[in-house]
Amino acid sequence: MFHARTVLWLRLTLRSARSVARARFTEEQHKVPRNPGAMENGGGPRGEERPPPAQETLVTEGAAKIVFPSANEVFYNPVQEFNRDLTCAVITEFARIQLGAKGIQIKVPGEEDIQKVVVDLSEQEKEKVESKDGENLVPGDQPQTATVRTICKEGLRVLEGLAASGLRSIRFALEVPGLQSVVANDASARAVELMRHNVQLNDVAHLVQPSQADARILMYQHQKAAERFDIIDLDPYGSPAPFLDAAVQAVSEGGLLCVTCTDMAVLGGNSGETCYSKYGAMALKSRACHEMALRIVLHSLDLHANCYQRYVVPLLSISADFYVRVFVRVFTGQARVKASASKQALVFQCVGCGSFHLQRLGRAAAASGGRVKFSAACGPPVAPECGHCGQRHQLGGPIWAEPIHDLDFVGRVLAAISASPRRFHTADRIRGVLSVVTEELPDVPLYYTLDQLSSTLHCNTPSLLQLRSALLHAGFRVSLSHACRNAVKTDAPAEALWDIMRCWEKQCPVKRERLSESSPAFRILAVEPRLQANFTLREDANPSSRQRGLKRFQVNPEANWGPRPRARPGGKGAGQAEEKSRLRQQQKRKVLAEDPAQQAARLKAFPCKRFKEGTCERGDQCCYSHGEPVPAASTPTDCAETLDQSSEGMGPPTSEPCVG
Repeated sequence: MFHARTVLWLRLTLRSARSVARARFTEEQHKVPRNPGAMENGGGPRGEERPPPAQETLVTEGAAKIVFPSANEVFYNPVQEFNRDLTCAVITEFARIQLGAKGIQIKVPGEEDIQKVVVDLSEQEKEKVESKDGENLVPGDQPQTATVRTICKEGLRVLEGLAASGLRSIRFALEVPGLQSVVANDASARAVELMRHNVQLNDVAHLVQPSQADARILMYQHQKAAERFDIIDLDPYGSPAPFLDAAVQAVSEGGLLCVTCTDMAVLGGNSGETCYSKYGAMALKSRACHEMALRIVLHSLDLHANCYQRYVVPLLSISADFYVRVFVRVFTGQARVKASASKQALVFQCVGCGSFHLQRLGRAAAASGGRVKFSAACGPPVAPECGHCGQRHQLGGPIWAEPIHDLDFVGRVLAAISASPRRFHTADRIRGVLSVVTEELPDVPLYYTLDQLSSTLHCNTPSLLQLRSALLHAGFRVSLSHACRNAVKTDAPAEALWDIMRCWEKQCPVKRERLSESSPAFRILAVEPRLQANFTLREDANPSSRQRGLKRFQVNPEANWGPRPRARPGGKGAGQAEEKSRLRQQQKRKVLAEDPAQQAARLKAFPCKRFKEGTCERGDQCCYSHGEPVPAASTPTDCAETLDQSSEGMGPPTSEPCVG
């Protein structure tokens, strides 16, 4: 009887406790508002929360206004405004060429009437122009005009594969005329939600279509000729390598492919094997690493296009700030693809003096009947040891060895920028960079630098005008490079260049007794120059862009500028994490002062072998570095040093190993 009462009492108690808990849970659910976007954005199951709307900021760039979350939830970097301005200018001129072949004129807001620049069109475009002259332009009819913010039925179809906030796509719709549609795609649900809001804010919903998909899958779905895009813009975080195969298939015949690479550590030679895995080429540490990065990207694009009987034609290739940007056109043609091997080259670079030689992969020779015969190239162009300093060579590449710019197209863009200088916020820098591009030697890959030549010989550095004048007096061509402020791009062989530097060293002698006999400087200066250099300044040694004082190279636009951290779902703690990382990296190589007690406590984690075996004479007082030095006579010499393997990853070693 007692047992039955106990069971009944327990049931009633548990039932009342469940009722109270259920009531409290229901009350708390009514107090806490539910986030409807948590599950939609995929953040609910992972515990991610969207920041409140109060943390959103209005950003104005060009003609567009976007709402951007203050937290690092969707990627945005204001420093790349130059990149976006240049892209709008390039696409505008590309639209002028493409629509002009169809008899359609474009009207750019704020653009003054300028004299038309003749551009070499492809044979297909010339045929289209000739056919359109007789078919479309009936006497009395006015040519069709395309403007911004409006849909052009025969206009260009644009895809931005990784749109993030949609700023670039919205600027296309607001600033580039002659567009049929703009697809702004991103894999992030939060980014697409933000895109839709910004599209409505700028009233371009009739042109910009937000899309949420994997960029690769989206481009693979548009491989058919009728569904391809006329312009594809890829600006990923890091390397674009995963998207290149799909991009070269989804762009239309003669279409424009715009690619940005921000993984400059890889392209600059810090990790050659990683560069090979991504781009199919070995990058070298070189003073010309920025131009080599451009040529590696062009090689990778052409290599991917060749798999589908397509090839690329570079229009403009820019190295700026912390990234490289290339604009190429993609064509189809089996005969032209056969010439791709002769457009690539390996780079032999001396590790001592930095002299480099290029070795083409293929050879194209004229045959009878106007045919072209392709064969393997012969080489190498260098001996196992450098002929100037006796050091070994490093092998890099393959890289694109043909011109990286279409100077006629660059001239069109430069003329349009000069005609409407207030169209872009970074118009002065665009005009300066493009002016240097037009002055570059198109058929000379890579370059030397002024400081590289003088530091190799340990001599004073000549002025840029003096070295350029000496090369011009010797009968060689020379130019600057937009990729480096003190670049010397010349067709002079390395022998002539070192002869000029030997002549300069005679005017500012180097103390030979301080040079090692095995050093590159000693071996180069040991040879008498065959060419007598003339350093008298010439008027044509000073390029036009330098005389006019154009803004050719970027100054720091803001504090802590550069690549931004990757966008994180939820955007929580991005600012704090970035600040902690910055503080952690500052002065990381400096040893902070600490008292002996703190040092002993920290170094206790690095005992000697005898301490671990229990045979150290100091016993518990043993640590990595003893406080007082032990006399050499009483110190066993066979005590093992600290264990590198056991201390790996535990902290930096200090000065003296344990000798106890």
